[in-house]
Amino acid sequence: MLSLEAISLQASEDEESPYLLHDVSVRMCRGELVAVVGPSGCGKSTLLKTITGLLEPTAGIVRWDGRDLATEGDLLPSELGYVPQFSLAYDSLTVRESVDDAFRLRIAGIDDDEREDRIDALLETTGLTELADRPVRVLSGGQRRRLALTIETVSSPSLLLCDEVTSGLDPGSAQEIVSLLHELSRADGGRRRVVVNVTHSLIGLELYDRVIVLSAGRIAYQGSPQHLAHYFRADHADAVYTRLATRSGEEWDTSWRKHGSFFEDSLSSGSEATENDHPSETEGDEPLTPGLAAQFAVLFARRIRLFVRERSQVGLQAALILGFPCLVVIFALKGLPGIRNLSLDNDLSVIDQLRESAGYLVQAFDVGGLVSGLLLFQIILLALMGSNNGALEIAGERALFEREKLAGLSPVSYLASKAVFLGLLITAQAVWMVLFVHGICRFPGDIVGQVMLLWLADAALTAVCLAFSSFARTPAQASLISIYFVGFQLPLSGAVLALPDSVARLTRPFIAAYWSWAGGILTMRDTRFYDLILKITKTELAALPVCFWVLLAHVVIGTCVAYLGCRRSVWD
Repeated sequence: MLSLEAISLQASEDEESPYLLHDVSVRMCRGELVAVVGPSGCGKSTLLKTITGLLEPTAGIVRWDGRDLATEGDLLPSELGYVPQFSLAYDSLTVRESVDDAFRLRIAGIDDDEREDRIDALLETTGLTELADRPVRVLSGGQRRRLALTIETVSSPSLLLCDEVTSGLDPGSAQEIVSLLHELSRADGGRRRVVVNVTHSLIGLELYDRVIVLSAGRIAYQGSPQHLAHYFRADHADAVYTRLATRSGEEWDTSWRKHGSFFEDSLSSGSEATENDHPSETEGDEPLTPGLAAQFAVLFARRIRLFVRERSQVGLQAALILGFPCLVVIFALKGLPGIRNLSLDNDLSVIDQLRESAGYLVQAFDVGGLVSGLLLFQIILLALMGSNNGALEIAGERALFEREKLAGLSPVSYLASKAVFLGLLITAQAVWMVLFVHGICRFPGDIVGQVMLLWLADAALTAVCLAFSSFARTPAQASLISIYFVGFQLPLSGAVLALPDSVARLTRPFIAAYWSWAGGILTMRDTRFYDLILKITKTELAALPVCFWVLLAHVVIGTCVAYLGCRRSVWD
């Protein structure tokens, strides 16, 4: 049984802040389908998030089977299923693939045959058998809600919480979803579960065992749906919302405390309430959650599958990898210009010697500036690709990630799958950039060292933008921050215009472009281009090992910050 005892929740820690929930006491028995209804802003979704532990109550106790969830252990991932308002699944996966991935991420210790049998049984229960091979993108709203329910029941949770799963559906589809919820509450391999549905709609009211009405965060009614209209002195249930508007939440709460005992007693004397107060005898061995490596394997395989099926992404990455190096070589299609030596002829007149020296300086500026500029251009283009790689990777699927995390997904496995996938893109981008530019322009310097430096620069920007993505509230916000961050790389690198020492000391540690550019120049130390570059730049160059270590530190720090962002709970 699930019971909430005098639960209160304030909007903030300020003692004067308003209450989102105020002294709410309810109970819900196994085998019951419970509706939580009320006007917008009355605290319905807040109540669900308090049960899940996403929100910590200011006062009161949440108990599950007599266990205080705050002090005696939270709900296990396998005990809880949470279905948000809108179905969360990848559009390019099929229905079966979505359910199969959920099984692999949530349940360990079952072989392929058993998993397939259980998937078939679930799809049949939720009416999705004929749609098993269809992509999620073609499903209707009602079919997507069925898929969400299927995914959340793979671990046979004892508590299934649904937030507005009938919202936006036509009456027929809504009735079908309520019927499915009613069926799911009754039996599941010997288990009986509590199913709670937060809803505005009163469609299918007769299928609910218990109705909880909230008004301004307070209990206005808790009882059988048959007595709902009678209690509110309404002609029919649909008029309840009109009646709620006639009093304040506090007034309804006072009325309920005075007159509600009869309705609660009649509900408690129902045919199944006593039986449902205790777990089924079959309920003891909770399914094991897969380990980090197993979850990583599923997530990485899914990420590759999604990438291959999203043709726009494949096309974009191919265009970036193949096209950006072409932008670089445009400036030296015929190769880098040759370097003319100063004449050693002592018979030249002073005027001729000055003219030759001036020509040599002009050459130094032209050739040295071209080589330095081409190197920096490669770095900035890779930074743009890193920004594109990392900015949307987490923010673009945050809602789905949060749901999977609630079901037992480890942030370590999730982030590792992202890091390895992005590492493959980074490797392709950096290696092709260096090889192409070296081959067309006959670019000077150690090619291995430059690949490593440009790879680290790309990885550093990708890791930092991945960190932005993990903390951003929206994909647009993550993208905008990442673009600004990349935009600062060029002027603050000091490669074009040397920065004042005071500014350079403050900004340089954070500018990956500087460390990659400086290290790239040092890889040309054994070439004549190195001396020309030194003649035109006033920016101090760090030692080559330092460049490598600082860039590696950027990668590590960005990844660690991204992990902290993944650990955060971000729910709308």
